[in-house]
Amino acid sequence: MIEFNNTIVVIPARMASTRLPGKPLADIHGLPMIVHVWKRAVEANVGKVLVAAAENEIANVIRSHGGDALATDPSLPSGSDRVAAALKLRDPHGKFIYVLNLQGDLPTIDPLAVQRCLAGLTNDNVDIATIAARIEADEEVQNPNIVKVIAPLSEDREVAYARDFVRQVGPEHDAPFWHHIGVYAYRREALDRFVSLPVSTREARRKLEQMRALDNDMRIAVVSVDSVPLGVDAPADLEAARVMLRKKP
Repeated sequence: MIEFNNTIVVIPARMASTRLPGKPLADIHGLPMIVHVWKRAVEANVGKVLVAAAENEIANVIRSHGGDALATDPSLPSGSDRVAAALKLRDPHGKFIYVLNLQGDLPTIDPLAVQRCLAGLTNDNVDIATIAARIEADEEVQNPNIVKVIAPLSEDREVAYARDFVRQVGPEHDAPFWHHIGVYAYRREALDRFVSLPVSTREARRKLEQMRALDNDMRIAVVSVDSVPLGVDAPADLEAARVMLRKKP
């Protein structure tokens, strides 16, 4: 059973962003962005929250605000690897059996979306859960920078298994289309297996890490949410986040 005491939210963060260097520490109304993300995770109230930092300066900022953080090897290739490495350090005996990977550049994430992602693991047959929001604008459907999850979601079906993840839809795909949001909940054994697997062919070709799971017959549940959180990847995104978070404490 998913409970507060056996669940952990891990937020991977690193300073080496190509388009916005040092973005975890970017100021948003007097607080570093990573602190805003940490606060959203705490507000979700699903379990312990840990920041897995690539650098000590990120970890120190979180600790200064009363949070838990540790520094991991900065050479780790992905956020998933950083989450797994942090768990080995913080929880070597496996107390936490449900793990939520929350990206460190989502300061506007709705805590309810975090809860809904974790709820995708209530089905015992699910290895990984993630979230998606319905795409309403045609230009977003055509935008290859927006990853679409192919799954039989609808207004009447809020959870479904992912069939594929694509950057560009084709005639073989039926509307409506769903904007994939890169938040993942794992069973602990599924995370350990995932990071031990080699990069798959479709993962490398599409530059989509989640394809590794599908290519190795791991079952991904997709839970629908109402909106897409702003991902901060560039200076313009940072300004947008400042506007959106102006009224938040």
